[in-house]
Amino acid sequence: MILEEISLKLNETKEENTFLYFITRVIKPGIKKTSKLMKKYFFKVYQIDVNDDIRKHLYSLTLEQLVYLDKKKTELHEYDVITDDTEQLFTYSMTNKAMSFADVVNTQLKSKPPKIKSLEEIIKEEELWAYCIGFNNNDDEWIYTFRKILSSKVAIDENDGNKRSKLHKAIRTAFNTKSKKLELIEGETINLDKQIDCVFYKEIFYVAKKTQFEQIVGLEEEYKEKASKVKEEMDETKMFEGLEILDQHIEANPSLHKKLVRLSKIGNHNKLDKKTIKGMVKICLAREGKDLKVKKGKLVIEDEHDIDILLRMLCDYYKLGEVSGRAYGTFAGREFVNV
Repeated sequence: MILEEISLKLNETKEENTFLYFITRVIKPGIKKTSKLMKKYFFKVYQIDVNDDIRKHLYSLTLEQLVYLDKKKTELHEYDVITDDTEQLFTYSMTNKAMSFADVVNTQLKSKPPKIKSLEEIIKEEELWAYCIGFNNNDDEWIYTFRKILSSKVAIDENDGNKRSKLHKAIRTAFNTKSKKLELIEGETINLDKQIDCVFYKEIFYVAKKTQFEQIVGLEEEYKEKASKVKEEMDETKMFEGLEILDQHIEANPSLHKKLVRLSKIGNHNKLDKKTIKGMVKICLAREGKDLKVKKGKLVIEDEHDIDILLRMLCDYYKLGEVSGRAYGTFAGREFVNV
């Protein structure tokens, strides 16, 4: 499997060719953080110098994690917005991607990112978003691993009056195994844990943790934008009523975004007629035990529950196993095209 290949490549890499980078997310000039605009952020990469002990630690932990994931992730599949299988390793190609994060892997990491002198100075204006470990082998091939940073993992001294709500207000300590004492940690700290969210190798992301990957590269923003476009397409069909309620929920519900993106791939919202709606009413009564709301030949949304039921109908949520004859309910699945 690909993770085994990456592990072998990493084994060929010298420990001294291990580099640590921090990635920040920055709101574009002239745009408010509360703005509903899509693609309002861009990303910046910084390199941070580390000592030999940390470098050795990052190198060995990454190898351990790759071996662990190779055993755990038994299937390799192309990335899908909705899936039920946690044992999959997903591939996501960055070729010809126009998202803001593409600049991180296509340009910034390949150049010489500026080095960090002070975390405090950076996070006054930028949001610490993820960290990346880069490995460069003898063939000048690069392997990058990424991990999302939680704000709770970062601590900055609060000596000045500019205290930020993100920063720790607790005393930071560590147990010194040599002195056998609990000692105060001074200065800026950040926790680097051993887990890997995704690996980038030869223009492809290999995704181990789907939710964190989507956060890191900004897919959540992209999904929200696509969800709004699907709602507009539904409006254009003149086959729905109450879409303003759907619009309200799009603003605050990321799981709804994914279902609407799934619908955009299936395209059933653009193929509605009276016959199809009658079939949906029968399926809803048989599977849900309730009536699908229809008025004057149009599908009606009156509340959040109506949205859920309607999307189940439109996304072919109900599936039948051809071997067992059992019925299943899932938004996931790949369509088979008979040859």
